[in-house]
Amino acid sequence: QVQLVESGGGLVQAGGSLRLSCAASGAVGMMAWYRQAPGKQRELVATVRRAAETTYANCVKGRFTISRDCAKNTEDLQMNSLKPEATAVYYCQARGIIPQNKYWGQGTQVTVSS
Repeated sequence: QVQLVESGGGLVQAGGSLRLSCAASGAVGMMAWYRQAPGKQRELVATVRRAAETTYANCVKGRFTISRDCAKNTEDLQMNSLKPEATAVYYCQARGIIPQNKYWGQGTQVTVSS
């Protein structure tokens, strides 16, 4: 069982930046960030494979950057030009070395004030 621990959430004004980090307790495959706003379904924000290939939701392209350090089993999400609609709980997700295994972090709150 792999444990994921997120950090870096907080309160920021619109237009500001935040950096989220996620640390896995063991080796993992693809990593991702999801978010869930109040009253809405959880949505995929970005993914990063071990080979550093990345994908982004259209609404964050050009403003968010996902990265990872495979040696340290960590991933980061740099969020720039934040908008109030980015307010949500952000979750780290990782696939195990056996891809069918999926792990979630406990979530970290991001609040963007207008």
